Amino acid sequence: MPIAVAITVLVVASVAFHLFSPWWRTPIASNWGSIDSALDVTLWICAAAFILLNLFMAWALVRYRHRPGHRAHYEPENASLEKRLTVWTAIGIAGMLAPGLAAWGKYVSVPKEAALVEAVGQQWNWSFRYPGPDGVLGAASVKYITPDNQLGLDPLDPFGRDDLLVESGDLHLPVGKPVKVVLRSKDVLHDFYVPEFRAKMDLVPGIVTYFWLTPTRTGTFDILCAELCGTGHHEMRGKVVIEPPKDFAKWQSEQTSFSQILAEAPPAAMSILLLKANACTVPASWSNR
Repeated sequence: MPIAVAITVLVVASVAFHLFSPWWRTPIASNWGSIDSALDVTLWICAAAFILLNLFMAWALVRYRHRPGHRAHYEPENASLEKRLTVWTAIGIAGMLAPGLAAWGKYVSVPKEAALVEAVGQQWNWSFRYPGPDGVLGAASVKYITPDNQLGLDPLDPFGRDDLLVESGDLHLPVGKPVKVVLRSKDVLHDFYVPEFRAKMDLVPGIVTYFWLTPTRTGTFDILCAELCGTGHHEMRGKVVIEPPKDFAKWQSEQTSFSQILAEAPPAAMSILLLKANACTVPASWSNR
């Protein structure tokens, strides 16, 4: 009996904690409401299974407890019960997977009109790159990284000369415009995550990953690394500023291009960079075109 009471109290307390908890999802700021819907479906299915199974177990402990004159019936197999459990389990799993698969299908289908921006992670900060007037990000590789070329852009690639670099600032995006976020890591595994966007993706060393979103409200939000990446993991934060398109265009016009950085680099640094460029072959997976 005490165990049955404890199980019942656990169920009631868990439901009450969920209903009255002050900790819940942050207000959404992107088009990914379908991700919230998929999480809600999973939550309700798991909650129903949790409540029903635990209450059934508590009832069984009371109903079939040891009492004088009562003897348990031993039944090693029950094919009918096993079939029903299999069917209901399959329905529950399908119910959880279907909304997630539908959301994932949209998540990896980038609109053709989506703008492009690159986020580069390293221990333990974020840098960003925007295409210039040509709308194309130039090729990049860790082989080209120098103190004067921290994002590793290929100095011989003409498509990268007009790229805009934000190495110690915030990520700016226009509200209401779809954007494809290309992700690169300079060292270890990271994860780009903005809770209000609901969207996230790993940054895997050596390859380019991506996701897309459409910001739906203005504001400033935290960028977190959602993958344990070393002792400074907790400090790997940034800011994303969602602003009206006019403000975004004004901010973008004030950023520094890669050609300006090359022009301001010392001659010795440029010589080293060009020597690296002539000696290296850019892996295709690191090209964003």
